[in-house]
Amino acid sequence: MTARILVVDDIPANVKLLEARLLAEYFDVLTADDGYKALDICNSHHVDVILLDIMMPGIDGFEVCERLKANPRTAHIPVVMVTALDQPSDRVRGLKAGADDFLTKPVNDLQLISRVKSLVRLKTLSDELRIRADTAHNLALQDMLKGVEGQEDIGQVLLVDGRGSSQERIIKALKPIAEVNAISDPQAALFEAAENTFDLVIVNANFDDYDPLRLCSQLRSLERTRFLPVLLVTELGDDEIIVRALDLGVNDYIIRPIDPNELVARVLTQIKRKRYNDRLRLSMRQTIELAVTDGLTGLSNRRYLDNHLKVLFNRAAARGRPLSVCITDIDRFKAVNDTYGHDAGDEVLKEFAMRIRSTVRGADLACRFGGEEFVVVMPDTDAEQAAAIAERLRDIIERTPFLIKSTGAKLSITASLGIACNLAGAETPEQLLKQADRALYEAKNSGRNKVVAAAA
Repeated sequence: MTARILVVDDIPANVKLLEARLLAEYFDVLTADDGYKALDICNSHHVDVILLDIMMPGIDGFEVCERLKANPRTAHIPVVMVTALDQPSDRVRGLKAGADDFLTKPVNDLQLISRVKSLVRLKTLSDELRIRADTAHNLALQDMLKGVEGQEDIGQVLLVDGRGSSQERIIKALKPIAEVNAISDPQAALFEAAENTFDLVIVNANFDDYDPLRLCSQLRSLERTRFLPVLLVTELGDDEIIVRALDLGVNDYIIRPIDPNELVARVLTQIKRKRYNDRLRLSMRQTIELAVTDGLTGLSNRRYLDNHLKVLFNRAAARGRPLSVCITDIDRFKAVNDTYGHDAGDEVLKEFAMRIRSTVRGADLACRFGGEEFVVVMPDTDAEQAAAIAERLRDIIERTPFLIKSTGAKLSITASLGIACNLAGAETPEQLLKQADRALYEAKNSGRNKVVAAAA
């Protein structure tokens, strides 16, 4: 794993020590001896993780962290405060400033490397999501990414803890910010996490006869809990457990005895990060849907048809199964637009699409081909079955007038349909579409409002 780490400390010996440890693990290292230089480097260079001293001249580490988190260009960079300060109040202040973790001087080598690697993995995931969501900004979906503080729902936390007394203390500490579901059985907790929606799982490593890291590993291996943050509660001096936990993908840890304020700060950090990444994933999914969906009718668009038809055609050919295509065109649609206006024409197109949906089967693919043309792809359907489906659609279109809600007018609409089946000799998806298009042309020329099958 390679990444670029920025070390910020005003004492050259501390910088050289951290730099040597990181270079030995093949990280790329940048250095700064004060907060202002650190901010300049982050604005002008790609940085994956920042190791930040607190006590520095000029501006201290707390202020540097606050400025980094307030800048959209640098807010996503994980910050680890490396300091001689070891009071819970200092950690709480740093966490509220946006720090992701603390390392106390002298720094433990295993914890340093494990923590850096863990944060690099998390940042890589977040970066990938942000890059993919950039398209959403271009499509005016940026409101989805606005995490306005104070408008979020209360957090949902699953606490896995073997002792009732510690469960009560953690529930009491988190009561102002989260609803906590406490479970003593780790396996029951795994099912609970998989079946319900949580923002965070807290695993207390206080079980007498169970390895808590096994639960952490299982949470990371299940598809439904893979991105669910995990916070480990452990003892001071359990360096081996902490290192292994971070390698397994645990997001954060807290040392017993738990300071309630620090617990709240760490839990809020994990919930906020999860919800941000959830919004990025939602934005990405909706962007993909927009790219393959016709905005007016809600059917799949031409781009999706071109790609998916190839898949269906090749699958049918490999299995020796029939595949039929129906192209339908609204008769005299131009007259609708010319007489009633384009708004009325849009209403007709929407209703036409709804009637297609009501006719086709679950396995069929319905798309808007362009203008007033629509395509239905029917897997495992021969020409005779396709003709029956097309005739049913033609009848549904003709039988009930189309209501124009804006004016109350009722329009009699008909459609012409052309069908083709791959068993009739089409060797490519393009040929199959051309055969159906020729059949549609024949239906139009021979009187409209009819179904014509392509000749074998």
